[in-house]
Amino acid sequence: MKSAVLVFPGINRERDMARALRMISGHEPAMVWHAETSLPKGTDLVVVPGGFSYGDYLRCGAIAARAPVMDAVRDHAAKGGLVLGVCNGFQILCESGLLPGVLMRNDRLKFICKDVHLRVERSDSPFTRGYNAGQVIRVPVAHGEGNYAADEETLKRLNGDGRVLYRYCSANGEVGDLSNINGAAHSIAGIVNENGNVLGMMPHPENHVEDIMGCTDGRGLFAGLVAHLDRAA
Repeated sequence: MKSAVLVFPGINRERDMARALRMISGHEPAMVWHAETSLPKGTDLVVVPGGFSYGDYLRCGAIAARAPVMDAVRDHAAKGGLVLGVCNGFQILCESGLLPGVLMRNDRLKFICKDVHLRVERSDSPFTRGYNAGQVIRVPVAHGEGNYAADEETLKRLNGDGRVLYRYCSANGEVGDLSNINGAAHSIAGIVNENGNVLGMMPHPENHVEDIMGCTDGRGLFAGLVAHLDRAA
């Protein structure tokens, strides 16, 4: 798997993401500066990592979405290439039009930094191949604006088309207000585009890939991507 991690001013999770990709794929990802106008030749996966791109001025991800490199990312996605946006990366993908909806302030107006549980809604996508449908995983979150919102028609389409891949849930997999940490519509933690090759999610799977962290539930996402690309080769 040949991957590329985008780097914007203010982004701070690019090294975490690069380490996870290197550990699981066995290949060093390319680090691509926001001012570049192209991606490395042969890129399979583009990752937009978390952090605070451009200091989160205007709206989270609004400035980064207009960076030169994002035209190359849109072209990559249009050709069927894989794109993963995590946390601020999810916000950037929404702001750039690669995913529908917006990420609003958490409903309690507080920054949330803790481990949460997610229910994997389906296992037949490149981003969930490493899990079983209905499986509950534990991964960290660290965001102040992770409250996913969209109009009713969009939400109906996302749910009806199976485009919600991850939902916030309790430890035993129950989805509801008590386990919805930020007020996101339908407890949405991660969605894909119509073609299923672009995923945006608020939690950070890259921070739960090593035994030293006490949990390796994030490995399945990256291992599934490797398996998907190996199968397609």
